[in-house]
Amino acid sequence: MTTEGIDVHSVGNTLVLHQTALIEAFNLKAVYLMNWLNVQQCDMLLQCMCVSCQELDPVTLHNQALVNMDTKPSEGFEKLAFLLQQPSFPPVTFGNLLLLYCKHEYFDLAADVLAENAHLTYKFLSPYMYEFLDALLTCQTAPEEVQEARLARDDEAQKKALQDYDLMQEKYIVVLMAQAKIYWNRENFQMVEKIFRKSVEFCNEDDTWKLNVAHVLFMQNKYKEAIGFYEPIVKKHYDNILNVSAVVLANLCVSYIMTSQNEEAEELMRKIEKEEEQISYDDPDKKVFHLCIVNLVIGTLYCAKGNYDFGISRVIKSLEPYNKKLGTDTWFYAKRCFLSLLENMSKHMVMLRDAVIQECIQFLEHCEVYGKEVPAIIEQPLEEIHIHIGKNTVTYEARLLKALFYEVIGWNK
Repeated sequence: MTTEGIDVHSVGNTLVLHQTALIEAFNLKAVYLMNWLNVQQCDMLLQCMCVSCQELDPVTLHNQALVNMDTKPSEGFEKLAFLLQQPSFPPVTFGNLLLLYCKHEYFDLAADVLAENAHLTYKFLSPYMYEFLDALLTCQTAPEEVQEARLARDDEAQKKALQDYDLMQEKYIVVLMAQAKIYWNRENFQMVEKIFRKSVEFCNEDDTWKLNVAHVLFMQNKYKEAIGFYEPIVKKHYDNILNVSAVVLANLCVSYIMTSQNEEAEELMRKIEKEEEQISYDDPDKKVFHLCIVNLVIGTLYCAKGNYDFGISRVIKSLEPYNKKLGTDTWFYAKRCFLSLLENMSKHMVMLRDAVIQECIQFLEHCEVYGKEVPAIIEQPLEEIHIHIGKNTVTYEARLLKALFYEVIGWNK
């Protein structure tokens, strides 16, 4: 019913209204709209009930508070706090009020509500939610406790405060990363960065936090800023550089290249190569993939930017020697670059020199030789993947790619 510009008298919170289930219908529709992030329509829907504010039922009042929290936080807090004082309220009211106080950084108010309503804690907060809120609120006070202990020169109290702080920080980071992962999976990297920026005061010395900040900056092409977070981690393990994740080394090399610091990238790659050679000398049978992954990432980057001459040569180099570097995972990323190249060649968007084409054919022939026992796809136990016998090998797929090359460039085998 459209009520804009019309004075509609309140029908009151009557028994007849409850019997119609209209209130439930309005609220269910509001939840649906909120799930689609249509806040404006959700607000309009909740406002158009023919019931005055004083007569609203607890569920509608709770939902109105949540919907308007970004635009009218004070009003929202007032409604939730009012509900909390009533004999009956929606079970989620207590937890939502605490979480929203923390979200808006009203940590003192959250701590007061938690302390004043201890009897509600076990009834309305899950153990997980309580631990999260406890960790978040403790993080606000622990630094002061540490400072007070230092001023008092109380070593025992200082030690305990530091231990408590470290424990709370550890719990906090676990929850923080889980929260960030929700937005990372949606590829909302700006939101992930925003979450990390809010936690900088408590986590800026933690390597896990630094690493994930670096990753999210890298994904947004903020290469210069990413270097600032990747570099300290790599330098910390520079004497044993293979202890650093290959992806971290690859992303740092790409960041160097994208900021015209090619010498730094080459120096890092020489360091990786030297350590891999030493491992091969000490243990000839051990397979190490750090330099392979770095070259694969760099090669893929250049292919994505259309520089196939350099990109494909990097990909080919990444799998040498084939008996040690050719595997299911490395083949998966290598063939993507070749398929991209073939697609662009077939559309006449890319022209390759004959020497590069010969290099590609030779590479695929090497993969034929060394890929007979290497699966092209690892079959998952819970997934039905129907692959013909003999076709799930790198050898088979390398032959297919070679045939496609002959077809695209017009050669006859």
